Amino acid sequence: MKQILLLILVLASITHTQNLTAQANFYHEDTIQEIRIYFEQDNWDYLLDSLYVDGEKERIICSMVINGTALDSVGIRYKGFSSVSTDRLKNPFNIKLDYVIDEQNYDGINKIKLSNVIQDPSFLREVLSYEIGRKYMPASRANFANVYINDELWGLYTNVEAVNKDFTAQHYGSRDNSFFKCNPAELDFDGENANLGNSHGTDTTAYYEYYDMESDDGWTDLYELIDILNENPDNIESILNVDRTLWMHAFNYALVNFDSYIGYAQNYYIYQDDNGLFNPIIWDLNQSFASYRLTDASEFFDGFNIEQAKTIDPLFHYSSISIYPRPLMRNLFENDTYRRMYIAHLRTIIEENFANQDYAVKAQYLQNLIEAAVLADANKFYTDDDFYNNLNSTVSDLVDYPGITDLMDARTEYLQDYPGYEGAPTIGNIAYSPSDDLAIGDDLFITTEITDVDATNVILAYRFGGNGVFEKLTMLDDGTQNDGAANDGIYGIQISDIGSSVQYYIYAENETAGKFSPKRAAYEYHLIQLPISPMDVVINELMAANTSTVSDEAGEFDDWIELYNTTNFDISTAGLYLSDDAANLQKWALPDVLITANNYLAIWADGSEQQGALHAGFKLSSAGETLFLVNENSAIIDSVSFGEQTADVSFGRLPNGTGPFTALLPTFNRVNNFGVGIKENTSPTIHLFPNPAKELLYVHFETGQVKPNEIQIYSIDGKLLHREIINSASNFSQIKTSNFTSGLYFLNLVYDTAILNRKLIISH
Repeated sequence: MKQILLLILVLASITHTQNLTAQANFYHEDTIQEIRIYFEQDNWDYLLDSLYVDGEKERIICSMVINGTALDSVGIRYKGFSSVSTDRLKNPFNIKLDYVIDEQNYDGINKIKLSNVIQDPSFLREVLSYEIGRKYMPASRANFANVYINDELWGLYTNVEAVNKDFTAQHYGSRDNSFFKCNPAELDFDGENANLGNSHGTDTTAYYEYYDMESDDGWTDLYELIDILNENPDNIESILNVDRTLWMHAFNYALVNFDSYIGYAQNYYIYQDDNGLFNPIIWDLNQSFASYRLTDASEFFDGFNIEQAKTIDPLFHYSSISIYPRPLMRNLFENDTYRRMYIAHLRTIIEENFANQDYAVKAQYLQNLIEAAVLADANKFYTDDDFYNNLNSTVSDLVDYPGITDLMDARTEYLQDYPGYEGAPTIGNIAYSPSDDLAIGDDLFITTEITDVDATNVILAYRFGGNGVFEKLTMLDDGTQNDGAANDGIYGIQISDIGSSVQYYIYAENETAGKFSPKRAAYEYHLIQLPISPMDVVINELMAANTSTVSDEAGEFDDWIELYNTTNFDISTAGLYLSDDAANLQKWALPDVLITANNYLAIWADGSEQQGALHAGFKLSSAGETLFLVNENSAIIDSVSFGEQTADVSFGRLPNGTGPFTALLPTFNRVNNFGVGIKENTSPTIHLFPNPAKELLYVHFETGQVKPNEIQIYSIDGKLLHREIINSASNFSQIKTSNFTSGLYFLNLVYDTAILNRKLIISH
């Protein structure tokens, strides 16, 4: 669910974030889950050890009870590398709930990742880090779980949401695009690992051991990213979400999270969205806050100590050397604007979490929450005193684990004095015009006051929907953009032909520093939301009995609803709802998705929201019901009532987008027409008489033309009332209509590749 920042700007412009997920109770930070694992095999630990030693990703079968809910035939194995040991009792688990039973899940989740909290005496690093990360980019939800094995308490684990296809479906609206876990098969301290360098050549097979493909294919896409990043970085925005990448680097350097790309180029994912842009995704944060201190950058190629961690340079891979290439940093940081944007993101993370001590308050809260569970954990790797002390002080074991507050208070002080941290232009007085009677398709001016006479670059980035790409325009202070007088510090720019939703942010820089408004851009943005009028978007077609027509991303033949944008301008579905319940018109909120002018959006009505943003939380009834499309005020934008539906026959508007509903040959995500599959001007000539009909209706086919296979008659609510096979030896078909009530009907003539629709009136 998209979170809304309740900051009212000038002229009712507000700020939104593009986080699309709802918080499932299973990952709520204020709870400790209870997970009970039951093995029938007495030697279950030996079996799991053996699978790990053999490098197998197979699983053994167990049963589970999660917070009182029983699940059977679950698949389980160890997860991770350095955190697993056959000599340990408390190992991390990778659990697949639908390993045997299809679609088995808990709270919509089918894969559970449980970390054993090794290398973190505080128990806090992973959960605290993910909470910070989620403010700025899609990142896993995480909390804690008490794990029992055969009813024996095994210990307190961190419970981290898997980055898998369900994750990408929720955050990017798709699940089948190119998707990679960037982890080498074996970490090489004298190698490049998953650095996105191109030293392995042009043969994609040479990259197999460094990246783990999570999608069905995508090696060509990955190499294209590598090639552009290394050989043509000026064009990198064509294939990489640069802003998201800068946020990832800023997060890692702020939290001194070196078990990541900035250390030895590992522990992150990349997913290519529907716009063709790869998006990095942070992962494996159990050694954040300088628990891991290895890197090949600058003078610290052999690692750094805790005092050095406090002042580690966030631009090492620009201002100093990289023993092995780090193109995802260096090639971006060579761009002056990207570098200033990166420092601006770093400033936001520090100011919103560390300078104000919010992180320390949250950490203390989490420590209090888990205190009893940690003390009861007989299999933990550190003492009770270590748990208490490591929040603030260094704990020494095989390595030294810095106290989180000791580290971050010093790091905050260091970064606040870093070049570019201060001195950025101030962005204020954001406004737009016209502010009254603004409508879809109008031209819009956005202006802002920049209080820095030395500002060198002011950029407006905008889009018309959450699945769009931000377009960037240079704002001007020349008196031509509704910005007042030239050189008065007011910058403006015009956006033409606006959609129903204008999502935008502003970036301003001088020679040394940059700043965003809002600060969390582009993950959050200012919003101008315009009302959608009835019939701007319509329910255009639906199928309530899909058995073999079209399948979703998971290969399932689910029911679907097709929306159509009838306007010549882009419309966002933000603020719209679908429902089949007149008593609950806001039953399911549509995600923020752009429907471009005169285009379509298909939604799967399958009740499986975990499968993706375009999967509604309810199903259609093949027996018939009423479907509503409403706005945030529950005003009806469109609705349709339909009766009992026939398998694999859709119910849609004819003419497309404006006409009444009738049974159709399905036209999923494309225009509804009278002769699907029949070329223009070659449709057979059909005569219906009399029309209106009383007792009998005659259907005449022209001699020499192709005859249909059958005739169907539907009521206006889509119910099949009559069906007959055509006699191939006759040019006439006679249909008894005396038992039909007076009214409007639709007659379909079914050919091999098309259905022709004709209106029929019966009047007694």
